[in-house]
Amino acid sequence: MHKLSVAVIGSGFGGLAAAIELKKQGFDDIVVFEKGADVGGVWRENTYPGAACDVPSPFYSYSFEPNPHWPRRFSRQPAILDYIRHVADKYDIRPHIRFGVEVLSADFNRVTRQWTVTVAGGENAEFDVVVSAVGQLSRPSIPDIPGRETFTGPAFHSAEWDHGIDLTDKRVAVIGTGASAVQFVPEIQPTAAQLTLFQRSAPYIIPRPDREFSSTHHAVFEKVPLTELAERATWYGLVESLSVAWVYAKPLARVIKAISKRHMRKQTEAKPGLFGKIWPDYDIGCKRILFSDNYLPALAEPNVDVITDPIREITPTGVVTADGREHGVDVIIWGTGFKATEFLAPMTITADGNNLHDEWRDGAHAYYGMTIPGFPNLFVMYGPNTNSGGGSIIYFLEAQAKYLGGYVDHLARAGAPLDIKREVERAYDERIQRQLGDSVWSRCSSWYRTSTGRITTNWPQLGIEYKTQAKFDPHDYEVLSR
Repeated sequence: MHKLSVAVIGSGFGGLAAAIELKKQGFDDIVVFEKGADVGGVWRENTYPGAACDVPSPFYSYSFEPNPHWPRRFSRQPAILDYIRHVADKYDIRPHIRFGVEVLSADFNRVTRQWTVTVAGGENAEFDVVVSAVGQLSRPSIPDIPGRETFTGPAFHSAEWDHGIDLTDKRVAVIGTGASAVQFVPEIQPTAAQLTLFQRSAPYIIPRPDREFSSTHHAVFEKVPLTELAERATWYGLVESLSVAWVYAKPLARVIKAISKRHMRKQTEAKPGLFGKIWPDYDIGCKRILFSDNYLPALAEPNVDVITDPIREITPTGVVTADGREHGVDVIIWGTGFKATEFLAPMTITADGNNLHDEWRDGAHAYYGMTIPGFPNLFVMYGPNTNSGGGSIIYFLEAQAKYLGGYVDHLARAGAPLDIKREVERAYDERIQRQLGDSVWSRCSSWYRTSTGRITTNWPQLGIEYKTQAKFDPHDYEVLSR
């Protein structure tokens, strides 16, 4: 069996899952490149007030590493980061990680049959396999609004929260109403003098059945592991039911919409006219549904104003909307999400002179989101069309890590690079895009889609269907000869 060297880029949930599976398969020549100072990925970077996961923690965790000590059902960022650190330590991944090292490019040479990875500073090293685990939600997106750079007050993205800025008694503008804003707005509203929320598109919101796990819960979970497994299975079923609703069961989607409408109407009744502003005008499921019990009550407070007019420009002292009104503000917080469709950017990935971003000029695509024709021995975690419209991405990452294990095992036995057959990947992509074209995600503009309308993020079926379909088959690949 050929001994393989593997570069893993990123040490979030995806990178750790990949490294753990590689070690499990007996591959120890692994270098994990991490541009940050610690593991954790988005859970290291996103420290905004109220940062939490909208998937219950017993399901938003590795199946092979349950955590009986989650503080809450929907745990917050510090607890999730602690869990990731624990996993890195327990599975001895830290000795493989080079912290503070950013990968700039990777180039495959068919003559040497290796990838040359170049990092910031000019250093490079050669590897047999490159595994990208940079994720879909790691690069903040800020819209190019005229005058944005002229604003004289503090301005920052929620993923780059400036904790040195005291928002007490400040006039705060929040631009964007995605998952992050739904979490941090209730945290900053009580101290702000005025909070002006600029909403382009309202999210559907349903109740958040959160609760604190007591010491009794922890003791039971620890001493009777089946109880925690039951909790995980229950939440798997509930969050997967959202995917069932969006993909297969329109009557169920109508039920969820009715629950959302009742919840949102009740939580906004204290402020007349607010419900009309925050009730979505698109099909439920087209954008990720959000869980919250405190966001809408925060919007109903007297010091909050929801603005639905489009933003025309930003001035040195405020935000001007299409109606010509200038809203004076002291601080701008961007809650505008991430560049989810720009996979692997800003890295340059080439193989024999072919640039991956040219391959993806019409939208990213990969076989089950993992392997790309013409780029042998390149593997992607949380790649194109592997996002869940309702479930836990860790469920998908574990399936991908299992696929990676089969891939590298066969690669080691073959002794030569593996390249996904173009016709196999094309047939797969055509099937996925056909299913997505008929899906609820095609009915509105969202971060799931590129500017041309191609859906490059979401998987069009259930999580269990991905897990059962994404199985490594050597017949899908060709072995590169010299």
